[in-house]
Amino acid sequence: MKDKSLYCLIMAGGVGSRFWPLSTETNPKQFQDFLGTGKSLLQMTFNRFVESVPVENIFILTNEAYVTQVVAQLGVPRAQIICEPERKNTAPCIAFATAKILQKDQEAVMIVTPSDHLITNESQFNKDLSLGVKYAVDTSSLITFGIEPHRPDTGYGYIEFNTSKVNERTQKVLQFREKPDLKTAESFLKQGNFYWNSGMFIWKGEVVEKSFKKHAPSLYQIFFEDDAAYNKPDETQFMKRAFTSCDSVSIDYAIMEKEEQVIVVLSKFGWSDLGTWGSVKTLTEKDSNDNSLNHDNIHLFDSTSCFVIAEKEKEVLIDGLNDFIIIDTKDKLMILKEENEQRLKEYLSEIKNKKLKNG
Repeated sequence: MKDKSLYCLIMAGGVGSRFWPLSTETNPKQFQDFLGTGKSLLQMTFNRFVESVPVENIFILTNEAYVTQVVAQLGVPRAQIICEPERKNTAPCIAFATAKILQKDQEAVMIVTPSDHLITNESQFNKDLSLGVKYAVDTSSLITFGIEPHRPDTGYGYIEFNTSKVNERTQKVLQFREKPDLKTAESFLKQGNFYWNSGMFIWKGEVVEKSFKKHAPSLYQIFFEDDAAYNKPDETQFMKRAFTSCDSVSIDYAIMEKEEQVIVVLSKFGWSDLGTWGSVKTLTEKDSNDNSLNHDNIHLFDSTSCFVIAEKEKEVLIDGLNDFIIIDTKDKLMILKEENEQRLKEYLSEIKNKKLKNG
């Protein structure tokens, strides 16, 4: 039986700029079917939690611009879509949603998850989820999920954990570590007590409220001190005022990196944050030259380990490229060396600045 006080917050307000040019500000990553499953990443995430969480307790945290897409893809009532009036990173929208839910249910236990991650073993995921909920309730700690690293990746944050309880699935977090350089990432793997930070959390609402009060007092004051507007007709106006006055800050920086009572579940469910085109490439079928192509009318010569997406009706010829990501849409083309994919946001920023400079 599903616990009526278990809630899920799905964060779906991002722009997905690392997936340019397919992901755009008007149709970002979470609303697209990157893997050819017939479902968007948001739909896959929503369906993943229906088994454990009452449907009416699943809230989508997104931007006002995406309400129509959320309703179209999920069919949820408008009341379950929490729209941030302006982008202020993850902490403010989580604080708002937490205070809103606590106003109605003081016993609330909340799962917080991104909308655009891939879980490859959902049966194991449900087991790990149950374990995380149990520890959140029994220990009054903040729970996070760590993913065992299988390469020294510089694109992920890491969780350093205690190893005093050898072989146990849950460990006390010692500290969160920012995205490292390659040498540091290699040392993390050698030490063995560093897992990737998945960005998924579980906590009791009253516990994370106390964490906001202790570690992010300005956010606490804005969102928690007065709950009179929550679940009332003037909630939208309150939210607009609150977001105008609050700082832009991530939940990791505001709470998780400062809180001492954090437990990591050493997860086993198979995970990818699909954070770059390269991560999608690892999940796709390859030809004999290690190339990934999204249709049969793409022709490669003397080319290896390329990832190519092009419009289905477009015939494409590529010669002499190795380790490139090529994305061809109706009005944009990207030809990017895979080793430079972490610089994509930097490149897009330079393009934007050039456009502004040229009027």
